Amino acid sequence: MNEYEPTGIPAPDATGADVGRDRGELFTLTAGTYRAEVSAVGAVLESLTVSGRDLLVRNPEQGPIQFYRGAIVAPWPNRIGDGAYTWDGEQIQAALTEPERGNALHGLVSFQPFSPVSTTTEAVQLRTELFPSPGYPFHLELTVRHALDPQSGLTTAVTARNIGHRDAPYGVCPHPYLVAGPEPLDDWSLQVEAGTVLTVTEDRLLPTGTEPVAPGSDFDFRSARVIGSQFIDHAFTGLGRDQDGHLTVSVTAPGGTGVELTAGEECPWLQIHTADRPEPEQNRLGLAVEPMTCPPDAFRSGTDVVRLSPGLQHEAAWSIRGW
Repeated sequence: MNEYEPTGIPAPDATGADVGRDRGELFTLTAGTYRAEVSAVGAVLESLTVSGRDLLVRNPEQGPIQFYRGAIVAPWPNRIGDGAYTWDGEQIQAALTEPERGNALHGLVSFQPFSPVSTTTEAVQLRTELFPSPGYPFHLELTVRHALDPQSGLTTAVTARNIGHRDAPYGVCPHPYLVAGPEPLDDWSLQVEAGTVLTVTEDRLLPTGTEPVAPGSDFDFRSARVIGSQFIDHAFTGLGRDQDGHLTVSVTAPGGTGVELTAGEECPWLQIHTADRPEPEQNRLGLAVEPMTCPPDAFRSGTDVVRLSPGLQHEAAWSIRGW
């Protein structure tokens, strides 16, 4: 035997027997005509269907998630330019996980294992501990609960608790790619009320300022409007809300199917992205709709960053339903 040959680890056979699932245990939820699948790794929402129709773009069966589909994004949403930020006078450098743009992208928990706290036919609650690291020297416990309802669809709630000894910066968002129907994204209609758009650089998508969304302008979707070939990868605020404080994003297809995401006042920002990709088979498959507690690059700007003191917790929730 070669002295460098590993021993004691059984090799998988060609049929895939005894091979672990790359994203951990898969939890299946059902309620009425809804069905959802959730992975233990990242507490990722792998799929959501209503009457057998996909409401989300799915990930490949094996390997890591692609393009953060269905991810829980924490402890910061979107990007940190250069991965460098200052907190209470301390300069901190996070890893550049978007190296082509020189940014730290989408937080730290999307590929972290979660453990089940409770499971039922209609709900699963998962928990992970985020230990201090050079790029985020803070200690958090995150709990994610995905729950199905026969009428209202899927509600996800993320609770972060500071179990460390110092105040921690924090932000969170989901990263679903919504699917309105079988027709191409260019044929879907989008409706969301937003008063302000965050302007960004073309090369790194980092904020440069804000502008009002003028009636009839490219980003005006107060009334449902066909997306067409328009490129969107922008954050919005000044969001319209109902009497309960919920923002609503509706995406409908010409055939009459659709999907809707709602979120509470704890998410004053909303990222929308048409999922443009250079690979033809991946291009514009779904509309990323991400209600955020703070905007892109918030760890550098300080805008709407949650200061989470030791022992305190923060909760954010959102829901997705389809027809």
